[in-house]
Amino acid sequence: MSSSTAERAGRMPVVVLLSGSGTNFAAIAAAAASGQLPVEVRAVVSDRPAAYGLERARALGIPAIAVAPRDYADRSAHDRALIEAIDAHHPALVILAGYMRIFTAEFVAHYADRMLNIHPSLLPAYTGLHTHSRALADGASWHGCSVHFVTEELDGGPLVAQAPVPVLPGDNEETLAQRVHRAEHLLYPTVIEWYATGRLRSSDGAVSLDGRPLPEPLRLEYADAQH
Repeated sequence: MSSSTAERAGRMPVVVLLSGSGTNFAAIAAAAASGQLPVEVRAVVSDRPAAYGLERARALGIPAIAVAPRDYADRSAHDRALIEAIDAHHPALVILAGYMRIFTAEFVAHYADRMLNIHPSLLPAYTGLHTHSRALADGASWHGCSVHFVTEELDGGPLVAQAPVPVLPGDNEETLAQRVHRAEHLLYPTVIEWYATGRLRSSDGAVSLDGRPLPEPLRLEYADAQH
């Protein structure tokens, strides 16, 4: 579908950033293809040329672009190149789907209030990496995932929604991660749909849904992720 056709159909242009296998991207692309999600993924961009998520994009006929940090003098130069690669596709929303680099302040400011991230924990618990093993080590009863707008603070931007996942007896890192991933693949398209249809907005750190302030994240439970 051409850009003009997508715009006539009311589909919001987005660009997805990823570093790995791209399972969240695949869920987003499937929701868009089914008509559930009114977006057009115009490009998938990765910091890792060998990321399998780029292969997923190519298989769907979506431009797949690698912007490797090793090709640039420093983080600032890399992020400026990343901005150029993204902006060439004129997205209304940038979607982080397992993108594993920390951005410069310049990059974050450029996409303020129009960049979403999904994190595998119930933030503010377990920012950063290895969230599943840390939850298990702590004996947590609940784990899950969170969608938030991106700010300079690592995993600290305004929260939109969370999907709680119970930690079951006998869980290990793999089994817990599998259930969290199932929750991610349901939660992220839902939140993106809110943004694409104008229901969700962020301004100066304040999130609103349907025109009303969202003082705390919505909790959405998915049966497929509970056992």
